[in-house]
Amino acid sequence: MNQILKKYPVPIVGLMLGLAAAGNLVQSYGEVYRNIFGIISAILLVLMIAKTIKYPKGVAESLDNPVVASVFPTLSMAIMLLSTYIKPYTPQLAYAMWIAGISIHIILILWFTKKFVLSFRIKQVFPSWFIVYVGIAVASVTGPAFTMINVGQVAFWFGFITYLILLPIVIYRVTKVKEMPELTLPTLAIFAAPASLLLAGYMNSFKTKNMAVVWFLMALSIIMYVVVIIMMFKLLRLKFYPSYSAFTFPLIISGIAMKLTNGFLNKSGQGIASLQYLIKFQEAVGVIIVLYVLIRYIQFLLPEKTVASDLKRGIN
Repeated sequence: MNQILKKYPVPIVGLMLGLAAAGNLVQSYGEVYRNIFGIISAILLVLMIAKTIKYPKGVAESLDNPVVASVFPTLSMAIMLLSTYIKPYTPQLAYAMWIAGISIHIILILWFTKKFVLSFRIKQVFPSWFIVYVGIAVASVTGPAFTMINVGQVAFWFGFITYLILLPIVIYRVTKVKEMPELTLPTLAIFAAPASLLLAGYMNSFKTKNMAVVWFLMALSIIMYVVVIIMMFKLLRLKFYPSYSAFTFPLIISGIAMKLTNGFLNKSGQGIASLQYLIKFQEAVGVIIVLYVLIRYIQFLLPEKTVASDLKRGIN
């Protein structure tokens, strides 16, 4: 176990978030599927807590890297999502967990701003910066579960405004400045996340909806999703890096956002028939990618001899 914890990379928190979100995406097919994803996500959370306790210096050193530092807030996002899993069993603990997730995320926003934004350098900007600032919008997705719609609405507007500020900066960095090291390229998939997360949050935390906001976020969500899907053909050819975790949540939240929006449009008599096909595609792609990244992580963490012997036993 010590070997696994030593090797356990901080960016795995992105996969943890992807798994927690995947459970919500497939919930309509059965509570058991949701719980399976939730349990795996919770196991990853426990391991990350164990790593932080046992090797605090190693975790702290990892956070000196601007990419890892900007991915780390997926931890607090996952905590917020996982709190909804335990709410039916222990509402008070779930609420405390949700508050803890928001508090941790706010602290990480302040810390990241001081460490990387106040000493701004364009080459330290990556798509993962969206996670730090727009990621708080997970509170707008989960807030209604704790009757905290007001908090959800504040989180949405903070995420929305910071997204509009960050989008041109990140696009400029990626398209004009370039020079992204290979191991950071998987973070390009994060482009699919912010608009979809904001759309899902808007659907959940606002009873009265402004259709201009809905159409704007929906259009942006679909455009970014298509762009990322096209990029995935190249990104999946890269050798495995812990940054592979960036593939998971963006594709999952895109499906969740579109399912919520489709339900709203149908109820308001503005349904788009073709949306159901996009949703099915997003569900399939999202789950496949999450499971693929999970398998790659297992192969990465387990000693090669163990993986080889397990494969051999399976063949025999």
